[in-house]
Amino acid sequence: MASSNDRGTGRGLSPVARERLQAELTTLRDQRERMAAQIRAKDPVGDQADEAYLLRLEDDIAAIDDRIIELSDLLAGAGRGTRGVADGTTVTLRFSEHDVQTLRVVAVPEEIPAGQEDTMVTSDSPLGLALAGRKAGDTITFSAPMGMVRADILELLPPD
Repeated sequence: MASSNDRGTGRGLSPVARERLQAELTTLRDQRERMAAQIRAKDPVGDQADEAYLLRLEDDIAAIDDRIIELSDLLAGAGRGTRGVADGTTVTLRFSEHDVQTLRVVAVPEEIPAGQEDTMVTSDSPLGLALAGRKAGDTITFSAPMGMVRADILELLPPD
């Protein structure tokens, strides 16, 4: 049982609790991926019922994302209240066979130097949040202006 000082930090989790949280996290990620696939596969031409269904799916995905972040923070011992990955983290992502990008995570958009906007991502952006609790070899899906985007994490390096 976690002591009051360890509550929410992950350090006081019993092996059983950690295993249960990890299983829930895996289930939620699988569920989220299935829901995102339904959105991607949906015909853009549809009636109002189809549109309402898609809106409900997007709301459900947002709720799942919140729980994934919460579980990732608990398992990572992130009792500091951050929601994404640490400021200064460098991540290399493969978006398609020929589209590999290396990005640096920043906590505050104002930290992004002029001219480097394409190489930075904020920790609370959909991409930054999708990286929470992930590691190299994982596949992430996140919302972008052009729709749902899928990427493979090739490398995830914490700040120095």
